[in-house]
Amino acid sequence: MYGHVAKLADEIKKGASSVEGVEVKVWQVPEILNEEVLGKMGAPPKTDVPVISPQELAEADGVLFGFPTRFGMMAAQMKAFFDATGGLWREQSLAGKPAGVFFSTGTQGGGQETTPLTAVTQLTHHGMVFVPVGYTFGAKMFDMDKVQGGSPYGAGTFAGDGSRWPSEMELEHAFHQGKYFAGIAKKLKGSSA
Repeated sequence: MYGHVAKLADEIKKGASSVEGVEVKVWQVPEILNEEVLGKMGAPPKTDVPVISPQELAEADGVLFGFPTRFGMMAAQMKAFFDATGGLWREQSLAGKPAGVFFSTGTQGGGQETTPLTAVTQLTHHGMVFVPVGYTFGAKMFDMDKVQGGSPYGAGTFAGDGSRWPSEMELEHAFHQGKYFAGIAKKLKGSSA
């Protein structure tokens, strides 16, 4: 809604694209709030990133889902998108595909772990293979000198009132997650060929 997840997605794309032979596409889910509500919330205009349809997920070799948090869970726009994937679930079109998550929360207690944890249920019902980043980002995950988002589940940022943008560390975490995930997805695709 405000661009924090898009900023992380840009870094994730850079990281994933750094893996040879990997093609990366970025999409956004359909907006479910009307323009009047978005205006009252102070949301800037949407980017020109294409809007995805559920069927396009089936074409991907792996998917990293990024979303803002609302009350410790994924925002309603993302949940509505997942709710529209029933046909894919019925056909098990996503089963076996690697998937991961990244996120933005307003506060430190706003869902840096509950948001990805509750998102795993969506992936599980589709039979997707959850690929967390774990502690592969290394010592930077243990830095206590600054406030930083993210967790072993995936890259993350704190938006605060919307004025705080992802820190350099959070962007590095996102780049790392993209590269790490692309490497895993590439290996999984290669082993099934």
